[in-house]
Amino acid sequence: MGNHDYGDYGKWKSDERKQANFESIKYFYKKIDFKLLLNEAVIFEKEGEEIAIVGVENWGKPPFKQYGDLKKALKGIEKNPFKILLSHDPSHWNEEVADKTNITLTLSGHTHGMQAGINIKSKNWSPIQYKYKHWAGLYKHFNQYLYVTRGLGWMGFPGRLGMRPEITFMELHQ
Repeated sequence: MGNHDYGDYGKWKSDERKQANFESIKYFYKKIDFKLLLNEAVIFEKEGEEIAIVGVENWGKPPFKQYGDLKKALKGIEKNPFKILLSHDPSHWNEEVADKTNITLTLSGHTHGMQAGINIKSKNWSPIQYKYKHWAGLYKHFNQYLYVTRGLGWMGFPGRLGMRPEITFMELHQ
């Protein structure tokens, strides 16, 4: 789940209505047979090899709330040799993942590349880099990786300037 999924930015007539909205979002995903990983993990096995997909609820630096519980999500899969973490906000990687876990790959979004920037060959710039150290693309720290997608959507301004939408395809090799 991302920061906007919790309804924290709207005015609600009651806490119950806010919670009902959140439950309806979760129900939608269940209805379309999409498994939300809310501080939990699933293991995929093929030909004796396992990959753990770990998902946490939103975890962000304030003012964004920290609903995510990485310790809870990792419970029971600590010894799994290959883990992919789905964590919406890339700042989570610095704070709780890199150098603190054996998670190989973290996939994040959140920044949208600020929907504005310059991408010319190897030159990438966006004003979002002044708020987020990791804001788009692949980052490596020893044997741990973070990939931050610019995503498809937008917030506020209904468009993008020099920061094209992105669908990422990754192929993993041993």
